[in-house]
Amino acid sequence: MAAPENRFKSAITTGQLQIGLWQSLGTATTAELCAHTGFDWLLIDGEHGPNDLRSIRDQLQVITPSPTQAVVRIPGVDVVWVKQVMDAGAQTVLVPLVNTAEDAALMAAAMRYPPQGIRGNGAGVVRASNYGMDDDYLHTANDQACLLVQVETVQALENLDAICATEGVDGVFIGPADLATSLGHHGDPLHPDVQNTIEDTITRIKASGKAPGILMGNEERIERYRELGALFIAVGSDVGLLTGTARALATRWRG
Repeated sequence: MAAPENRFKSAITTGQLQIGLWQSLGTATTAELCAHTGFDWLLIDGEHGPNDLRSIRDQLQVITPSPTQAVVRIPGVDVVWVKQVMDAGAQTVLVPLVNTAEDAALMAAAMRYPPQGIRGNGAGVVRASNYGMDDDYLHTANDQACLLVQVETVQALENLDAICATEGVDGVFIGPADLATSLGHHGDPLHPDVQNTIEDTITRIKASGKAPGILMGNEERIERYRELGALFIAVGSDVGLLTGTARALATRWRG
């Protein structure tokens, strides 16, 4: 049996908008619940969320049977982390703080088996291959691998054209919070300077032929990013939904 189709990759490759939700709580129960609420993709956050390899695996296990696709964000530009989350069953990986084309090329290689890449071959014993029972996984996994690189610094913006041109990069994700900090507007991603930069960056990514993506909770901004051609947009988080609803409920009944 071959590697399963990566529906997220197919969608952004053909220009279909994908709406997602951040998973920051690090629990399989939350991921399972959210996977059946209608989002196209869920982001399992291994950078800022309290996740390790086992909790990421557990969330992949409950998302896989659902209509939703999983995207795993690893802690940084790290070949070993790519290998481990892919062996656990991830097909789409988001890598934060990609500042150069060399960073992007290394991550593209890490996602793919030789001769296209340098991914270590443990296909006989890992969850990704159904523990070796999908005998054609090794020969088909590369085609389903989807790399999203995160640009969120001035350095990354300076190297954006080269990052977008890197073979094996499928999408470029803009990190508004870190980008705001890098631009001198710490804690203010909605600052006009930051938003102008984001709009220009989305346009440049789109023009390169790669899929632009972003996380944003402001509805006006989300609509604007859609107009500009963003193809994968996370519109909230499990933490935000829980705290927002809980605080509203407490305020309602406690005055």
